Amino acid sequence: MPFIVNTADERDEMLKAIGAASFEDLLTDVPAEVRLKKPLDLNLPLDEPRVRKLLEGMASSNGSTADHVSFLGAGAYDHFIPAAVGTITSRSEFYTAYTPYQAEVSQGTLQAIYEYQSLICRLYGMDVANASMYDGATALAEAVLMAMNTTGRHQVVIAGKLHPNCISVLKTYLEAAGQEAIVQNALEDGIGSISSLRELVGQSTAAVVVQQPNFYGCLEDVAQIGSIAHEKGALFVVSADPLSLGVLAAPGSYGADIAVGEGQPLGTPQSFGGPYLGIFAVKKDFVRKIPGRLVGMTKDRDGKDGFILTLQTREQHIRREKATSNICSNEALNALAAAVYLSLLGREGLREVASQSAQKAAYLSGKITAIPGFSLKFSKPFFREFVLETPIPAAEVIGSMLEKKVFAGYDLSPHGENGLLVAVTEKRTKEELDAFAASLAALS
Repeated sequence: MPFIVNTADERDEMLKAIGAASFEDLLTDVPAEVRLKKPLDLNLPLDEPRVRKLLEGMASSNGSTADHVSFLGAGAYDHFIPAAVGTITSRSEFYTAYTPYQAEVSQGTLQAIYEYQSLICRLYGMDVANASMYDGATALAEAVLMAMNTTGRHQVVIAGKLHPNCISVLKTYLEAAGQEAIVQNALEDGIGSISSLRELVGQSTAAVVVQQPNFYGCLEDVAQIGSIAHEKGALFVVSADPLSLGVLAAPGSYGADIAVGEGQPLGTPQSFGGPYLGIFAVKKDFVRKIPGRLVGMTKDRDGKDGFILTLQTREQHIRREKATSNICSNEALNALAAAVYLSLLGREGLREVASQSAQKAAYLSGKITAIPGFSLKFSKPFFREFVLETPIPAAEVIGSMLEKKVFAGYDLSPHGENGLLVAVTEKRTKEELDAFAASLAALS
């Protein structure tokens, strides 16, 4: 509501009905020391045109990819989104639909989720995908909890460089579940050490987790990591960038038991951080352990195709002790956007977007490393993203480039690493890449 519509008489009537003499009686349980004892320090009220002008002025202070050239990545990427994605997802029957777990959920909503699940299974090379999770980080945490519940073990080994935000979310989940056993193996040239990993994975390991490409954009040795996990009876959990699968092997092809990912690159704008899309897929053996909900296709009594919620393994639907997760919803609109995006691009289109991103990243890295003072921090192969060592602190590079309306990349110093993480998508033109390199050369 734009304002509270209750009149003074109506408020008095409501207070009388509950046996309170005044509004103050409703606040007796709030300690006096934390209560505000003076009027709020608010500006004078404004009419609607002035409020709109004020808010538009505040919004204009934000820099966005609409008016900046972006080399930001670290989990959220500036990929092109065809106009048809927004047109379809903004249709009222999709845009206003309530969370699809009610008995009266429409066939159209169920079919849209079913199509999304089918596309994710094909993309990730897995047998079953759920209706989606909240985002990539929570999907990974749910995967680890599932691995623990499945194996009865309580240790998680992180192979290689996992996104720090994912580690933080994972720790929060495990702490709430009474588990804290997270071990991260050593890095060698930007990827996980295989020899170190062999020593860490043992009989108490429930899951070996790897991100592909990893946080630095480097490609991990996923085949060896999966073999080590399975040798010790642990589940192999892969967090894979969905767009990278246009050119990289699908997790199912190298033995992933659970595959997750952040679906933002598939038709969801960066939106200053969300909402995003959590991808979650498993091998058939684990279908009854999957969290969230699952839509299936069947035949009705007239022999026509019909869509139903096949599994809902959450506390609201089954006995609490049998619930696989307490997730209460899914990102249906973002999942629909991903399905529309993948359908529009098709196999060849997705491959083209991934190829252009990889090739343009390689081109830019070559241009920049030819500049004195700049070098690649790691020599391992990378996809779309790479870490630069810079002659001045990364924060200074970023600040200088902002004056030119360029998002230069992600400063790794908050994570204890010196370097600038630079991402390149298919949207970047040769002119933009050359101009960026020239600007960096001026800094050196």
